[in-house]
Formats: sequence, structure tokens, C-alpha cells
Amino acid sequence: MNDLAVIDVEKCIGCGRCIDICPTSLFTLRDGKSTVAGTKCIACGHCESVCPQEAVRVPLLDEDPVQYATFPIGEEWVPYGTPEIAELVSLMRSRRSCRHFLDTPVDHAVLEDLAQIGASAPSGTNCQAWRFTILPDRPAVVKLLAEVQRFFKRLNRLARMPLVRFISRLGNGELDKYCREHCASVEEALTEWNESRKDSLFFDAPAVILVGSKPGASTPAEDALLATQNILLAAHAMGLGSCLIGFAAAALKRDATIRKRIGIPEEELVHAVIALGYTDTEFHRITRRKKADTRSA
Repeated sequence: MNDLAVIDVEKCIGCGRCIDICPTSLFTLRDGKSTVAGTKCIACGHCESVCPQEAVRVPLLDEDPVQYATFPIGEEWVPYGTPEIAELVSLMRSRRSCRHFLDTPVDHAVLEDLAQIGASAPSGTNCQAWRFTILPDRPAVVKLLAEVQRFFKRLNRLARMPLVRFISRLGNGELDKYCREHCASVEEALTEWNESRKDSLFFDAPAVILVGSKPGASTPAEDALLATQNILLAAHAMGLGSCLIGFAAAALKRDATIRKRIGIPEEELVHAVIALGYTDTEFHRITRRKKADTRSA
């Protein structure tokens, strides 16, 4: 049985739309009907979506449409030019990094929906090789916080060694740059947590989503960041504040032990760390941005 695509010849009218849109040239027209002639399918589903007769089915795709637990959504395709662009841009410009979270828990279903929204992003060769690790409550976040702190304590010890910094300068110089730009502020944050439990890393966020990739992705980091942007915008629309935590992402990227201790397999990578939670911070206007730096080639 063909496991790439199935054509219902009774429904097919031979319009050729699936042939034109398929990125891997899977289909051809034979005796006035579309038929599978190729051997490669990336399961993008374009053929299913473009067929006016619902004559194409891709077995590699889930039979049931995606459902979200916390809000209803239809399966109708939104035509080009239909959404209100002003509202979309206002959402993008209104989303801010939140560094003041309330201790109100975030429902696990909301976090699952956010991960599913992330998975609606495009990915290289449509591999969809994301892996979303949900830390659903404050104890789970604090566990990750402790692991990240251990990483930076070790890094700070190395950064204080002149010989090690000198060797770093002979290489890529990352440690030397870290020492100059971040060592003091990281040391201060570590001290504040130990003395007063001030959380300068996750800002007391009650939940975190780690956006990672499984092996085999052609563009894993790019895919993860596209999914991350989906989550950030959706979180704002769902009433949540969010913040990308770069220091935590850097630690998870460089230290496989941290990933192992929070249940992430060694072969998986983490590209983004998103702190999430409710906030009482209100903004009165959209923040101005630097003008886009563009050129015409």
C-alpha cells in the first residue's frame, strides 16, 4: 500500500492542482486522473488542502485535525489578504518581555495549547522535529533555576582564572568576553538568590516552555525560533506575559547534564527558553522601536 498519498479516483477531476503545488513532484496526470508517481513526500499536506474535491489523503498526517483545549477553532483556511493587518501588527508591537510575574498558576491545558500553537510554525523540509518541554509549575522552574545556577557558578570560576581567559582569547574568545560583559552581573544575581531568593533569571515565573529539536531537523535552530515567536504572540493573546531567557538557553545548549536532569534526552537540543505567567503590569502605549535597517539589492 502506498504510504505517501492516496488518490480517490472517483472524486479526482484531474485538475492538476496537486501536481502544481507539490514541492517534491510526487504526482503526475495519467488517464485524466492524478496519480502518485514519485517516491518522496514531506507531508506538507498542500495536496490535501488545495484539492477542491477532497480526493487526496496523506497517510503520514494525523487523521484528526488539531484541537485546542482552551479555545475553539475552525478548520477553514484563511484566504490571503483576509486578516486585518493592523490588528496583527498591533499584537506584534504590543507583546513585551515580562519581568514581573504573579504567583498565579498557569493551567496545564493552556501550556499544552501554546506548545501546539508553536507546532503550527513552518519548518525546514516540513520536518516538524520540535520537542516542547513544559515545566508546569514553580517547583519545576526552580529545579531548572538551580541547574542553570550551578552552570554559571562553574563558568564564573573559570572566568576568574587569567590563564584560562588568555587561552580563550587565543581561541574564540567567548570566555574572555563573558568575563568582561556578564561575570559581575551573574555573580550578583547568584548572591541575591542565595541571600533573599530574588529570582533574577526567571523573574518568579510559574511556568516555562523549552523549545527544542529532535535529531534529523535540517534547520533546527531556525525552526525552534519560528515556533517560539508563535508561542510569544499567542501567550499575549491568551492573557499571559512571556520572556525569553537567554542565559538559561545558553546553559542548556552547552551542558548536556542539565538537559539530562530535567528529562531531556542527550540527542535533543534546546534553542529557546520561554518564561510564562500572569502579570499585573500594564502598558499605556506601544513602545517605539528603532527603524528597520533595510537595503535594496
